[in-house]
Amino acid sequence: MESTDLDWRTLARRQWPLVLALLFFLGGETVSEASWWQLPGSLVACAIAVIAPRRPFDAALAVASALVASSLLLRVVDDVASPPLIGRIVVTEGGAAMAVIAILVRSARPVRAVLGTAAVVAAVVATTWLRPDYWARYYERYEYDGPALWQELTASGLMLLIAVGTGLYFRARDRERATAVRAEVAAAQNAERMALARELHDVVAHYVTGIVVHAQAAQAVPDAAPRVLPVIVSSGNEALTAMRRLVGTLRGTEADAPAATSDLAADVREVVSSSGQPARLHVDLPAVVSPSLGRSVLRLVQESLTNTRKHAESVSTVEVSVTLVDDVVHVVVLDDGRAQRSAPVGGSGGYGLVGMRERVALLGGTFHAGPRPAGGWEVRAALPLTT
Repeated sequence: MESTDLDWRTLARRQWPLVLALLFFLGGETVSEASWWQLPGSLVACAIAVIAPRRPFDAALAVASALVASSLLLRVVDDVASPPLIGRIVVTEGGAAMAVIAILVRSARPVRAVLGTAAVVAAVVATTWLRPDYWARYYERYEYDGPALWQELTASGLMLLIAVGTGLYFRARDRERATAVRAEVAAAQNAERMALARELHDVVAHYVTGIVVHAQAAQAVPDAAPRVLPVIVSSGNEALTAMRRLVGTLRGTEADAPAATSDLAADVREVVSSSGQPARLHVDLPAVVSPSLGRSVLRLVQESLTNTRKHAESVSTVEVSVTLVDDVVHVVVLDDGRAQRSAPVGGSGGYGLVGMRERVALLGGTFHAGPRPAGGWEVRAALPLTT
């Protein structure tokens, strides 16, 4: 049975705002029957703690809705909370709004970040219109004039700047980390290519040098040609065998790749049906394509389906489309799943995205892989029919 210690640690690390909000309220006075309406503030904190790290835009809408709902509730409440209690509500709602904006700016796409921030700001502005009656009763009961308008605007502006600035800072840091990771990956790939080039050079040089020596001997001593030529043939075959063995070792999983036949459309259908996944397939291909293009198309479809099976959860359907448009073969594989929380069992599936991108580049095509705006993952490749 798998241990759950890591899950609990991860939960505690990610849900600290929820724990902080609960401690904040438990440390104060007991909620009376007349002041039960304080709960929307704590629900806002729960929303940011549970939703924001994974779905920041939805969390922003939830926070905006909770702020408006809390304000509407205050309009119909006769009881006025004590200063400590109302202070906790204001701090909780304000802190939740700031946290949501910061997370949204950090992780969401620019358009969604702007829209989500605007929704939260609009909700905060709406509270100033929905809550005046309550604040008037509060100030009258506790004989407090309340802050001036410029003070409220200044405080709100500072909170917004802090939230946006925090999000931009972490967004820039995440971008720097991603750039550093890409640089490390590129350096590792370059080092691996250099090592492979040296290995291939050593293998080829060993046999080719022998072939050259024997060929020169045959030229110098024509009578020795009958004895030397078989040696040259043998050395050439050994060189080919060694190179095939080396390439096979480097591309160990390539042997599992589907073999293209003369009917590419049928081959694609076979690959999709053998994947064992619920899939919708659309194929529109010419009768004849080059062998290299056929192998690449099959490999792209197979690797995409393998990645979906290994890395995605709750996939209801996979859409596979292989069509010819204006002498360009378009390969599209879409799924509606979500990324697995843990690493997939079985390690990497062959080349992965890097291998697919390199395969497409060799044929002069274009490649894209990434998350879909509506959820799920997409792989798109465009391969010229003639290369």
